[in-house]
Amino acid sequence: MIDQDAVQAAVTRLAEAQATRVPCPPVRDLIGTDDLPAAYAVQQGLVRARLVGDVTVVGRKIGATSEAVQRQLGVDQPDFGYLLSDMDVSAGADGGGPVSMRTLVQPRVEGEVAFVLAHDLDPADEADLTLDAVRGAVEVALPALEIVDSRIADWDIGFTDTVADNASSGLFVVGRDGRTLDELEPRDVTMSLTINGEERSSGTGAACLGDPLEALRWLAVQARRFGDPLRAGHLILSGALGPFVPFAPGDRVEATISGFAPLRVTFEE
Repeated sequence: MIDQDAVQAAVTRLAEAQATRVPCPPVRDLIGTDDLPAAYAVQQGLVRARLVGDVTVVGRKIGATSEAVQRQLGVDQPDFGYLLSDMDVSAGADGGGPVSMRTLVQPRVEGEVAFVLAHDLDPADEADLTLDAVRGAVEVALPALEIVDSRIADWDIGFTDTVADNASSGLFVVGRDGRTLDELEPRDVTMSLTINGEERSSGTGAACLGDPLEALRWLAVQARRFGDPLRAGHLILSGALGPFVPFAPGDRVEATISGFAPLRVTFEE
Protein backbone atom coordinates (compact mmCIF):
# COMPACT_ATOMS: atom_id res chain seq x y z
CA MET A 1 0.00 0.00 0.00
CA ILE A 2 1.31 3.43 -0.96
CA ASP A 3 1.96 5.81 1.93
CA GLN A 4 0.01 8.84 0.75
CA ASP A 5 1.50 11.12 3.41
CA ALA A 6 5.00 10.26 2.21
CA VAL A 7 3.95 10.82 -1.41
CA GLN A 8 2.52 14.23 -0.60
CA ALA A 9 5.64 15.19 1.36
CA ALA A 10 7.78 14.26 -1.65
CA VAL A 11 5.53 16.23 -4.01
CA THR A 12 5.79 19.28 -1.74
CA ARG A 13 9.58 19.01 -1.51
CA LEU A 14 10.10 18.74 -5.26
CA ALA A 15 7.51 21.41 -6.10
CA GLU A 16 9.16 23.87 -3.74
CA ALA A 17 12.56 23.18 -5.29
CA GLN A 18 11.09 23.84 -8.74
CA ALA A 19 9.38 27.06 -7.64
CA THR A 20 12.43 28.46 -5.84
CA ARG A 21 15.11 26.95 -8.12
CA VAL A 22 16.87 25.83 -4.95
CA PRO A 23 17.78 22.13 -5.12
CA CYS A 24 16.36 19.88 -2.42
CA PRO A 25 17.50 16.67 -0.74
CA PRO A 26 16.59 13.37 -2.40
CA VAL A 27 13.08 12.05 -1.77
CA ARG A 28 14.11 8.44 -1.29
CA ASP A 29 14.10 9.06 2.47
CA LEU A 30 10.34 9.53 2.10
CA ILE A 31 9.38 6.90 -0.49
CA GLY A 32 12.21 4.38 -0.27
CA THR A 33 14.67 3.20 -2.89
CA ASP A 34 12.61 0.56 -4.70
CA ASP A 35 8.93 1.51 -4.34
CA LEU A 36 8.15 2.36 -7.98
CA PRO A 37 4.39 2.76 -7.45
CA ALA A 38 5.11 5.42 -4.83
CA ALA A 39 7.66 7.14 -7.08
CA TYR A 40 5.22 7.29 -9.99
CA ALA A 41 2.51 8.52 -7.61
CA VAL A 42 4.78 11.45 -6.73
CA GLN A 43 5.34 12.07 -10.43
CA GLN A 44 1.59 12.07 -11.06
CA GLY A 45 1.07 14.55 -8.23
CA LEU A 46 3.67 16.92 -9.66
CA VAL A 47 2.22 16.68 -13.16
CA ARG A 48 -1.36 17.28 -11.99
CA ALA A 49 -0.27 20.38 -10.10
CA ARG A 50 1.22 21.83 -13.30
CA LEU A 51 -1.87 21.28 -15.45
CA VAL A 52 -3.32 24.74 -14.88
CA GLY A 53 -4.47 27.32 -17.38
CA ASP A 54 -3.60 26.23 -20.90
CA VAL A 55 -0.85 23.76 -19.86
CA THR A 56 -1.56 20.28 -21.25
CA VAL A 57 0.13 16.90 -21.59
CA VAL A 58 1.65 16.68 -25.07
CA GLY A 59 3.54 13.41 -24.78
CA ARG A 60 6.07 11.38 -22.83
CA LYS A 61 9.80 11.07 -22.42
CA ILE A 62 11.81 7.93 -21.84
CA GLY A 63 14.79 8.30 -19.55
CA ALA A 64 17.96 6.32 -18.91
CA THR A 65 17.78 4.35 -22.15
CA SER A 66 21.51 4.37 -22.89
CA GLU A 67 24.24 2.71 -20.85
CA ALA A 68 26.14 5.99 -20.84
CA VAL A 69 23.29 7.85 -19.15
CA GLN A 70 22.56 4.96 -16.79
CA ARG A 71 26.18 5.18 -15.63
CA GLN A 72 25.87 8.94 -15.22
CA LEU A 73 22.72 8.57 -13.12
CA GLY A 74 23.71 5.43 -11.26
CA VAL A 75 20.61 3.51 -12.38
CA ASP A 76 20.17 0.25 -14.28
CA GLN A 77 16.80 0.55 -16.02
CA PRO A 78 14.78 3.07 -18.03
CA ASP A 79 11.94 5.18 -16.71
CA PHE A 80 9.40 7.58 -18.16
CA GLY A 81 7.93 10.99 -17.52
CA TYR A 82 5.43 13.42 -19.01
CA LEU A 83 5.99 16.18 -21.55
CA LEU A 84 3.90 19.27 -20.90
CA SER A 85 3.13 22.07 -23.32
CA ASP A 86 5.06 24.62 -21.26
CA MET A 87 8.22 22.50 -21.58
CA ASP A 88 8.26 22.93 -25.36
CA VAL A 89 10.79 25.61 -26.36
CA SER A 90 11.10 24.50 -29.99
CA ALA A 91 10.28 28.03 -31.17
CA GLY A 92 13.79 29.00 -30.08
CA ALA A 93 15.50 26.55 -32.43
CA ASP A 94 17.46 27.48 -35.55
CA GLY A 95 17.59 31.21 -35.01
CA GLY A 96 14.15 31.57 -33.45
CA GLY A 97 15.58 33.43 -30.46
CA PRO A 98 17.39 32.36 -27.29
CA VAL A 99 15.76 29.91 -24.91
CA SER A 100 15.34 31.11 -21.34
CA MET A 101 16.83 29.04 -18.51
CA ARG A 102 14.69 30.78 -15.88
CA THR A 103 12.81 27.60 -14.93
CA LEU A 104 15.88 25.35 -14.78
CA VAL A 105 17.84 24.30 -11.72
CA GLN A 106 20.77 22.06 -12.77
CA PRO A 107 20.29 21.52 -16.50
CA ARG A 108 22.03 19.11 -18.84
CA VAL A 109 21.37 18.52 -22.55
CA GLU A 110 21.22 15.41 -24.71
CA GLY A 111 20.44 14.52 -28.33
CA GLU A 112 17.56 12.17 -29.15
CA VAL A 113 15.18 10.89 -31.79
CA ALA A 114 11.57 11.89 -31.18
CA PHE A 115 8.41 10.32 -32.59
CA VAL A 116 4.95 11.70 -33.28
CA LEU A 117 2.23 9.06 -33.05
CA ALA A 118 -0.38 8.68 -35.79
CA HIS A 119 -2.71 6.54 -33.68
CA ASP A 120 -3.23 5.19 -30.17
CA LEU A 121 -1.10 2.39 -28.73
CA ASP A 122 -3.76 0.79 -26.56
CA PRO A 123 -4.60 -2.71 -27.86
CA ALA A 124 -6.89 -5.05 -25.99
CA ASP A 125 -3.98 -7.45 -25.49
CA GLU A 126 -0.57 -6.19 -24.32
CA ALA A 127 1.07 -8.91 -26.41
CA ASP A 128 0.01 -6.96 -29.48
CA LEU A 129 2.44 -4.16 -28.59
CA THR A 130 5.12 -5.55 -30.85
CA LEU A 131 7.95 -3.71 -32.55
CA ASP A 132 6.00 -3.82 -35.81
CA ALA A 133 2.94 -2.40 -34.07
CA VAL A 134 4.77 0.60 -32.63
CA ARG A 135 6.57 1.19 -35.93
CA GLY A 136 3.19 1.29 -37.63
CA ALA A 137 1.96 3.85 -35.08
CA VAL A 138 4.70 6.38 -35.86
CA GLU A 139 3.71 9.26 -38.12
CA VAL A 140 7.15 10.88 -38.27
CA ALA A 141 10.49 10.90 -36.52
CA LEU A 142 12.12 14.20 -35.54
CA PRO A 143 15.49 15.34 -34.20
CA ALA A 144 15.31 16.48 -30.59
CA LEU A 145 17.27 18.09 -27.81
CA GLU A 146 16.10 17.26 -24.32
CA ILE A 147 17.13 19.61 -21.54
CA VAL A 148 17.09 17.29 -18.55
CA ASP A 149 17.08 18.78 -15.08
CA SER A 150 17.03 17.70 -11.46
CA ARG A 151 15.44 19.42 -8.53
CA ILE A 152 17.61 17.21 -6.29
CA ALA A 153 20.87 18.72 -5.08
CA ASP A 154 24.02 17.70 -6.94
CA TRP A 155 22.08 15.16 -9.03
CA ASP A 156 22.34 12.84 -6.02
CA ILE A 157 19.60 10.58 -7.31
CA GLY A 158 18.56 6.98 -7.04
CA PHE A 159 15.98 5.41 -9.30
CA THR A 160 12.95 6.42 -7.25
CA ASP A 161 14.29 9.97 -7.02
CA THR A 162 14.49 10.44 -10.78
CA VAL A 163 11.12 8.75 -11.38
CA ALA A 164 9.45 10.97 -8.80
CA ASP A 165 11.04 14.07 -10.34
CA ASN A 166 9.18 13.45 -13.62
CA ALA A 167 12.12 11.44 -14.94
CA SER A 168 14.41 14.44 -14.42
CA SER A 169 12.58 16.48 -17.04
CA GLY A 170 13.21 20.10 -17.92
CA LEU A 171 12.53 21.42 -21.41
CA PHE A 172 12.65 20.05 -24.94
CA VAL A 173 13.31 21.21 -28.49
CA VAL A 174 12.19 19.31 -31.59
CA GLY A 175 12.99 20.03 -35.22
CA ARG A 176 10.40 21.09 -37.79
CA ASP A 177 11.10 18.64 -40.61
CA GLY A 178 10.14 15.08 -39.84
CA ARG A 179 11.05 11.86 -41.60
CA THR A 180 8.84 8.83 -42.08
CA LEU A 181 10.21 5.46 -41.09
CA ASP A 182 10.38 4.63 -44.79
CA GLU A 183 12.93 7.41 -45.06
CA LEU A 184 14.91 6.79 -41.87
CA GLU A 185 15.86 3.80 -39.71
CA PRO A 186 16.15 5.10 -36.12
CA ARG A 187 18.59 2.46 -34.87
CA ASP A 188 21.06 3.37 -37.62
CA VAL A 189 21.33 7.11 -36.94
CA THR A 190 24.46 8.74 -35.58
CA MET A 191 24.43 11.76 -33.28
CA SER A 192 26.95 14.48 -32.51
CA LEU A 193 26.21 17.19 -29.96
CA THR A 194 28.38 20.29 -29.83
CA ILE A 195 28.49 23.24 -27.44
CA ASN A 196 29.99 26.41 -28.90
CA GLY A 197 31.37 24.32 -31.75
CA GLU A 198 33.12 21.71 -29.59
CA GLU A 199 31.80 18.14 -29.66
CA ARG A 200 30.72 17.16 -26.17
CA SER A 201 28.63 14.04 -26.78
CA SER A 202 28.14 11.45 -29.50
CA GLY A 203 26.32 8.21 -29.99
CA THR A 204 24.09 6.10 -32.20
CA GLY A 205 20.49 4.98 -32.41
CA ALA A 206 21.56 1.52 -31.27
CA ALA A 207 22.67 3.03 -27.93
CA CYS A 208 19.00 3.67 -27.09
CA LEU A 209 17.86 0.24 -25.82
CA GLY A 210 19.27 -1.20 -29.05
CA ASP A 211 16.74 0.77 -31.14
CA PRO A 212 14.69 3.91 -30.36
CA LEU A 213 11.65 1.97 -31.59
CA GLU A 214 12.32 -0.66 -28.93
CA ALA A 215 12.35 2.18 -26.38
CA LEU A 216 8.98 3.30 -27.76
CA ARG A 217 7.65 -0.27 -27.46
CA TRP A 218 8.86 -0.44 -23.84
CA LEU A 219 7.11 2.84 -23.08
CA ALA A 220 3.88 1.74 -24.74
CA VAL A 221 3.81 -1.35 -22.51
CA GLN A 222 4.55 0.62 -19.34
CA ALA A 223 2.05 3.38 -20.14
CA ARG A 224 -0.70 0.83 -20.74
CA ARG A 225 0.13 -0.95 -17.47
CA PHE A 226 -0.09 2.36 -15.62
CA GLY A 227 -3.54 2.96 -17.10
CA ASP A 228 -2.53 5.95 -19.23
CA PRO A 229 -1.73 4.59 -22.72
CA LEU A 230 0.00 6.51 -25.49
CA ARG A 231 -2.38 8.40 -27.76
CA ALA A 232 -2.45 9.71 -31.33
CA GLY A 233 -0.69 13.04 -31.58
CA HIS A 234 1.60 12.41 -28.63
CA LEU A 235 5.23 13.41 -28.97
CA ILE A 236 7.63 10.81 -27.58
CA LEU A 237 11.25 11.58 -26.73
CA SER A 238 12.76 8.12 -27.07
CA GLY A 239 15.91 8.63 -25.00
CA ALA A 240 19.47 9.85 -25.20
CA LEU A 241 21.81 8.60 -27.93
CA GLY A 242 24.88 9.61 -25.93
CA PRO A 243 25.87 11.08 -22.56
CA PHE A 244 24.14 14.24 -21.36
CA VAL A 245 26.35 17.29 -20.77
CA PRO A 246 26.06 20.53 -18.79
CA PHE A 247 25.71 23.94 -20.43
CA ALA A 248 25.49 27.56 -19.35
CA PRO A 249 23.75 30.79 -20.34
CA GLY A 250 25.09 32.04 -23.66
CA ASP A 251 26.02 28.58 -24.92
CA ARG A 252 25.13 27.52 -28.47
CA VAL A 253 24.05 23.90 -28.58
CA GLU A 254 23.77 21.95 -31.84
CA ALA A 255 22.71 18.36 -32.39
CA THR A 256 23.47 16.73 -35.72
CA ILE A 257 21.53 13.49 -36.14
CA SER A 258 22.02 11.73 -39.44
CA GLY A 259 19.03 11.92 -41.74
CA PHE A 260 17.90 15.25 -40.29
CA ALA A 261 18.94 18.87 -40.62
CA PRO A 262 21.06 20.04 -37.65
CA LEU A 263 19.08 21.33 -34.67
CA ARG A 264 20.49 24.48 -33.06
CA VAL A 265 19.54 26.50 -30.00
CA THR A 266 21.13 29.21 -27.85
CA PHE A 267 20.37 29.64 -24.16
CA GLU A 268 20.09 32.71 -21.96
CA GLU A 269 19.49 33.21 -18.27
